[in-house]
Amino acid sequence: MQGKKVWINGIRLYYEESGSSSTAQTIVLLHGFLSSAFSFRMLVPYLEKDFHVLSIDLPPFGYSDKTKKFHYSYKNMAATVLRLLEVVNVERFSVAGHSMGGQIALNMILQSPKNIDKVILLSSSSYYSRAKRHHILASYLPFFPIFIKHYLSKTGVIGNLKSVVYDQTLIDSSMIEGYAQQFEDTRIFPALARLLRHREGDLSIKALQSIQTPCLLIWGDHDKIVPLNIGKRLARDLPHARLVVFKETGHLVPEERPKEVYQEIQFFLNLST
Repeated sequence: MQGKKVWINGIRLYYEESGSSSTAQTIVLLHGFLSSAFSFRMLVPYLEKDFHVLSIDLPPFGYSDKTKKFHYSYKNMAATVLRLLEVVNVERFSVAGHSMGGQIALNMILQSPKNIDKVILLSSSSYYSRAKRHHILASYLPFFPIFIKHYLSKTGVIGNLKSVVYDQTLIDSSMIEGYAQQFEDTRIFPALARLLRHREGDLSIKALQSIQTPCLLIWGDHDKIVPLNIGKRLARDLPHARLVVFKETGHLVPEERPKEVYQEIQFFLNLST
């Protein structure tokens, strides 16, 4: 994939592009919390055979800017991704979001429903409330980014990966290095404090029920981060949704089941609307 950076909404947004933009449908990939476009590295080689693929590092993750000036709300992240697609002349597309990326995708639908053909939600976060008021107030304290760094270091990258992957044998040195790399830039910790402060909470049931875009939901039956009951509830609240469940699979579905995810996406996107 070819990596690029573009100035969007006052930040440099990093994305990777592959496949043919002239002959294929475009699919936009949005990663989850504490992740990056790296999490789709197993899935992209399948997708790029059939689709024009854009995999985006949501701020402040991956190679995108980690600035104190950006407003890290889901609404603004969604608007930023939509603006990027305008800049690179992508008018119509489908979007696949993993975990937090799924919530960004749903926000994109509300902002620009006419531009989005279909949505794939991979273990999408949903129904989470905004952070508690005392946590939001604490995020303004000068030492709070240090607290975040300390909190994340308790389990470390390996511990975090063990909590999101069902098959522990998949965790190798390249996976560990790929997920750890972005934390070498200490600017991510103040940005995470701002994300905690700005995150407005997940979409309401009323907002979900207003979405008319066809949605494919893909879940692992051993998801400890966003349990399967969330997927089942989401499938009920979204008017045009279908839920697919993979056995012996955890939260990191694109890593654990890339071929199966590709097959479901390929079938879903090539069905007539």
